[in-house]
Amino acid sequence: MDLQKSAPGNKRFVDLGHTVEHGMITYKGMPGPVISDYRSREASREYFAEGTEFHIGRIEMVANTGTYIDAPFHRFAGGKDLSELPLESIADVPGVCISTGSTRSIDAEVFAGKDLAGKAVLVHTGWSRHWLTGSYFEDPPFITQKAAEFLVKSKAALVGIDSMNIDDIHDKARPVHTVLLKASIPIVEHLTNLGAVPGEGFRFFAVPVKVKSFGSFPVRAFAIIS
Repeated sequence: MDLQKSAPGNKRFVDLGHTVEHGMITYKGMPGPVISDYRSREASREYFAEGTEFHIGRIEMVANTGTYIDAPFHRFAGGKDLSELPLESIADVPGVCISTGSTRSIDAEVFAGKDLAGKAVLVHTGWSRHWLTGSYFEDPPFITQKAAEFLVKSKAALVGIDSMNIDDIHDKARPVHTVLLKASIPIVEHLTNLGAVPGEGFRFFAVPVKVKSFGSFPVRAFAIIS
């Protein structure tokens, strides 16, 4: 459990994102990130006063790496890209965390009876325990199209999941991405540590770099529990 306590008001910060590491695989068939030096500390010394040095790193990666967010542009050419996501939909959003147990196909009744309007709805499947293993890619849990339609009707602000994909990986139509992103509801995939988050009473953050004409990007996802 990755918890950090801050002094003001005894708030707890809960880290909900995976660490991006050199060569790790988020999806089979997509390359892992390549992390290297652009300018090493040693090489930087010629630019600065004696005893002063800096490291400048370089990373090459696909956008869908680690814990990341999908903006509508990821699915729709005319949808909002990362630079156009309203901050109120991805930062300091009141959260609801729903545990699904061992259910692979997560249907609408899991979300019924809950106040989801304006909330970041986080789906806790426990699948992140398989991260960086072969099992992570084998029939991961997902939410159904009916569940996605229910979340839109319930006016969710954002939907996240601690699984490999919010859609059934065997359904190439990707109906959940289609339904949620068409409604301008951002999606966060590959979350982790959701067992450390209560059902309610927290604020969720998943802010990407502000990149134009990009639909997905890694985020530092976290919750603040008062």
